[in-house]
Amino acid sequence: MNIVIIDYGAGNVKSVQFALERLGYQAECTNEADKILRADKVIFPGVGEAKSAMKELQRFGLDKIIPELKQPVLGICLGMQLMCEHSEENDTDCLGIFPVEVKKFDETFKVPHIGWNQIQNLKGHLFDGVERGEYVYYVHSFYVPENPFSIADTEYGISYSGAIQKDNFYACQFHPEKSGDVGENILKNFIKAV
Repeated sequence: MNIVIIDYGAGNVKSVQFALERLGYQAECTNEADKILRADKVIFPGVGEAKSAMKELQRFGLDKIIPELKQPVLGICLGMQLMCEHSEENDTDCLGIFPVEVKKFDETFKVPHIGWNQIQNLKGHLFDGVERGEYVYYVHSFYVPENPFSIADTEYGISYSGAIQKDNFYACQFHPEKSGDVGENILKNFIKAV
């Protein structure tokens, strides 16, 4: 199994790599397009700010590569937001895989939203063996609203997308690599995705 973690200078690539190793999988961290294109599974993590992350993707030509990938791709945190059409974070045009706008939490909420929260309304094989109401770990100030691609929801003042899926593209706002047994189960389900 050839697993690649996209390393573009804006991701927690090592923590994802270590989580996969705990599950018995080896993954290569790279920003090289040919390695990403040849991978069986691609993980697209992200931490930080949308506009600078998009600039890094553009610098490596990955803004053109990622939307064209045909194998299963998993976006994590900022990676999920970058898969959307646009982000309110510094008015950033993103990759456009999901036709959704990323929103900023209302000022009445404490941001960033940090810590454990429940996932509800689970759909699809990414959540095989995961119970409704399980806790996963979040760190974010922007969110993806509920939309037709939502496969899990989370409540934080409002209900928003905890995870989304379209064709071979999966994404979660929470960090599965930091979410204990539940997160490991979700990573395992993604690795086993056809």
